[in-house]
Amino acid sequence: MKRWKYLLLIIMLLPINIYAYSNKIVIGGETIGISVYSKGVYIVGFYDVNGENIASKAGFQVGDIIQEIDGVKIENAESLTNILGEDKEYTFSILRGNQTKKISLKLLKEDNYYKTGLYVKDQITGIGTLSYVDPETKVFASLGHDILESNSLSHFLLKDGAIYKAEVSSIKKSTRGNAGEKSAIINKNQEIGKIEKNEINGIYGIYSNDLTDKDLIIVGGKSEIQRGEAKIRTVIKDNKIEDFSIDIMALDEADSTKNILFEITDKKLLENTGGIVQGMSGSPIIQNNKIIGVVNYVIVDDATKGYGIFIETMLKEGDKILSSNT
Repeated sequence: MKRWKYLLLIIMLLPINIYAYSNKIVIGGETIGISVYSKGVYIVGFYDVNGENIASKAGFQVGDIIQEIDGVKIENAESLTNILGEDKEYTFSILRGNQTKKISLKLLKEDNYYKTGLYVKDQITGIGTLSYVDPETKVFASLGHDILESNSLSHFLLKDGAIYKAEVSSIKKSTRGNAGEKSAIINKNQEIGKIEKNEINGIYGIYSNDLTDKDLIIVGGKSEIQRGEAKIRTVIKDNKIEDFSIDIMALDEADSTKNILFEITDKKLLENTGGIVQGMSGSPIIQNNKIIGVVNYVIVDDATKGYGIFIETMLKEGDKILSSNT
């Protein structure tokens, strides 16, 4: 009898993975505007003050995140300018990678203003493609990769953000060795969701727009994916969502994000974009009427080819929002 009690106890202590995402989800494909704000203020460059590069000499580096000055928390670029402006030495608390460092900087006066020699930013705005929305939880995902700070190419430390309605206005075509890009008009008056996470496999949040009459699609597991014909769903003009033909060339379950190697075969898409372009990240990949993945990377040397991430990976990551909000 005791033995059965011990066995029952062991079984109860084993971790059980139960995912809350639905087996049918609202498929994306529309272009969205993305705006995110950082925890602290990013250093993105330097300028000379009175002919001297005071910030670089003090020890600052591009990609450093200013978190405090003289013990006062720095929330954004405005709070940075509000605290600085005196003829004194300030102590900056910065985050570099996973380490916190202290750097002292004495401002110099130029043109009647005390200056730091630092270029900074606290916000990134761009476009991507909505991947999916879970109709039960309203969790959404996009990109299939993380947002990087463009100057340092470091992971963007997210405080919060939002997604917006957007329309594609033009496309710069990809060429061999150069990825093209979509240009879009972002409507900041039409927010459709709040961003809560910036992860290596995508951005995630809670969708706030109406889901009535949206198309549902069955989730396809990675074991169901086959080489051969498939489609990607994206926008190349205005807000018209279209499906375009691709060929799945190889699968890799070992990689964390580059799981589906594919080639664009659709003539219309190739004529309009030259291949995969920036802004296409997040476009759903469909095979046998199931969503199986999301476009996330282009092969720059041959922009007709790219990678996708398994949809299961993104759904499991998005599911974590629910546990963090309870």
